[in-house]
Amino acid sequence: MQLASIYESRLRHNDMKKIDADTGARDNQTAETSFSAYAEPLVGDAIAEAATLESAADAEKLHKLRVALRRLRTLIWAYGPMLDSKFGTQQRAIYKFLANAAGNTRDWDILIQLVEATGEHDAAESFKQARAEASQRSLATLSHANVKQVLREAVSEANRELNTAAKRTPLVKFARKRVATAQKQLEKRMHTASKASRNDYASFHEVRKAGKKVRYLVEFFGPLIGKKQRKGLKDLKRIQKRFGALNDVVATLDLLQQHRSSPVDGAAAERALHALHKEQKRRFKAAAKLL
Repeated sequence: MQLASIYESRLRHNDMKKIDADTGARDNQTAETSFSAYAEPLVGDAIAEAATLESAADAEKLHKLRVALRRLRTLIWAYGPMLDSKFGTQQRAIYKFLANAAGNTRDWDILIQLVEATGEHDAAESFKQARAEASQRSLATLSHANVKQVLREAVSEANRELNTAAKRTPLVKFARKRVATAQKQLEKRMHTASKASRNDYASFHEVRKAGKKVRYLVEFFGPLIGKKQRKGLKDLKRIQKRFGALNDVVATLDLLQQHRSSPVDGAAAERALHALHKEQKRRFKAAAKLL
């Protein structure tokens, strides 16, 4: 299946039929009037996932909620030049806050999984109580935040601002420009990371975030952008996978360090830390090969 067909299938799956893949029709569309066609399916996904978390913090559903929120943040970033800067910053901050709330529980799930992989099952078992507590905090935060209302109001306000603007930007021109900007950011961050020491996780983390942004934008605007901008999707997925794996072990080490005083057998905790430090080095090397 050709790339354009893959992208068009994804758009149809997300109920984005308003965006016509026909070149002539696309040329008459504007970025401002197309915003809701991109935003509404993402909001729907986030609300649906949040609704399933009312009684239990399921790890997979928390992950899906985080992904939907990250994609929304990326869309708001794409439309940033057309939105009031303060509004765009606030919206991205809201999505980040909600994503972090959803992520706290999943971070513990990853920690437990990785520690179990070291063979320290007793140590992993002791962290399940902390995971349960994090789960309750995640549920409470998301419930109090009223995800449905927050997201609906945010998209409505952005849509209103865009559609009352005097200027109109051709959708194709907008999509190609924003993808190009994101790709340049990724290239710069990869260059910085390639020059950094292997202990400089921050620069690797920036590559991961930039890679996600480009991937999401390519998936959003696939039928609108040129073949050259689309062809790197496979590489982006590889970057996301390897740098995501590195992020998992780094986050796990941070959590483990923070809770070394918890009721875990000291020797078991130290063995787990040692094994995870070795795994961190291995994943750093694997990620560095893509720079």
